[in-house]
Amino acid sequence: MSFSRREFVKFMGGTLGATGLAGCFAETQKDSPFLNFSDRDELVLADGFEYDLLISFKDKISDKDQFGANNDYTCPVVLNENELLFWVNHEYPDVLVGSRWEKGVERTKEMVEHERYSVGGSILHLKKGDKWEVVYNSKYNRRLNAETMIPLISERPIVGKTEAQGTFANCAGGLTPWNTFLTCEENYDLFYGEREREDKERSASRLGWEKYFDNPPEHYGWVVEVNPKTGEAKKLTGLGRFSHECATCVRTKDGRVAVYTGDDRNDQFLYKFLSDEKDSLEKGELFVADVKKGQWISLSIEKQPALKKAFKDQTDVLIHCREAGKLLGATPLDRPEDIEIHPETGDVFITLTNNKPRGNFHGSILRLKESGGDHGAMTFKAADFLVGGDDFSCPDNLAFDSKGNLWIATDMSGGAMNKPPYTKFKNNGLFYVAMSGPEAGIVKQIASAPKDAELTGLSFSPDGKTLFMSVQHPGEKSGSLRTLTSHWPKGGDSEPLSSVVQIRGKLL
Repeated sequence: MSFSRREFVKFMGGTLGATGLAGCFAETQKDSPFLNFSDRDELVLADGFEYDLLISFKDKISDKDQFGANNDYTCPVVLNENELLFWVNHEYPDVLVGSRWEKGVERTKEMVEHERYSVGGSILHLKKGDKWEVVYNSKYNRRLNAETMIPLISERPIVGKTEAQGTFANCAGGLTPWNTFLTCEENYDLFYGEREREDKERSASRLGWEKYFDNPPEHYGWVVEVNPKTGEAKKLTGLGRFSHECATCVRTKDGRVAVYTGDDRNDQFLYKFLSDEKDSLEKGELFVADVKKGQWISLSIEKQPALKKAFKDQTDVLIHCREAGKLLGATPLDRPEDIEIHPETGDVFITLTNNKPRGNFHGSILRLKESGGDHGAMTFKAADFLVGGDDFSCPDNLAFDSKGNLWIATDMSGGAMNKPPYTKFKNNGLFYVAMSGPEAGIVKQIASAPKDAELTGLSFSPDGKTLFMSVQHPGEKSGSLRTLTSHWPKGGDSEPLSSVVQIRGKLL
């Protein structure tokens, strides 16, 4: 904890003395109303907070559609004063509960078809009364899934096609300045495998969809832009192909759009896309970060002789971003995941979740400050902001509230939770960090997840009084429907269900 506080004080420009901050921390923790880790099979909240379910896996949203599996990223867009259009990612199928199959059972085409429907994303029409509720059968309610045909915005066809069948592996995302959703395809190789450049054969996927649907891996791993009112979508290949965790948008000083995105793999890279136009992401230039030198490296084949020599064209570079970034000397990072921008300072905050092969088990949050405060700059300074290992472990998702304070959700894997070196942290959690005032830099736990679950998809209602959050994959380590490790949210002997909750409380 001392290191993370010291880094925070350094970040704040030394306006708080380390001794004073440590004393404040001791005083705050005495008889604290906040949590100190939990391993209960409940969504446990600190004193002064309460939650309601918004929607759960398999809930009907219309006469023809139901809410998908393993909800992740959430994003509201204002429809009017008391109504929202609300996007929710569905990252991967609930193969235990949703498809009714058990480990080792032969997969059938019917099971895969069920899974293909359950992934992608949902657009929901929400209306506020005493709490937010889904408007059943609204004309806005719709699903995008692994069967939805989506155009590929590309300089040339990709594997002979100008459109892809479906979106899946949707992890985090972003919101454009013109209020369209960005949803990010992360672990796409789990569904149709992967193919190395110049190889004709692809690796087998974990889910084995290629057995029944022979779709090319190159059609996945992109950022997808979705119109909230119509559901019209397009895959923005200019932002590159890799395990996108998020796509966080911000205006540059000249009015264009910068999009920050990370590749959620050990020793992979941080990227920035700069649009050519003010209100479109279809054309632009992609850069990869040299964090050690504080420089953005262009991935334009016309600017890089090394890329010109190694790749056929710009589309080839974008399909194989990892190879291109490595060739140009990008800095390997410890699983760059969510990225958020401080609403006042414009500083960029990046979660580096962990890198176990390199001995980094608890991760950190990196702060990046663009030169001149311009998100279009080509140079920056970067330093640790908070480091895991004491108050939290494995930071994954971030959100800044309307007051500019930071909320952190963690992601210790289901197989690692409650085992060394994660034993003391128990279940995954939600944490709060004040960014100013006498408690600045102190990490407080607000929520603890049910068994095996991850808390993710943090977003706020327009008035800032409601925190929307996904509770993803409770009970994911269950061996079968007869040996469930979680029964959240319904309790008793019920099946666990990924759900979106709405939280209210004293810090909101």
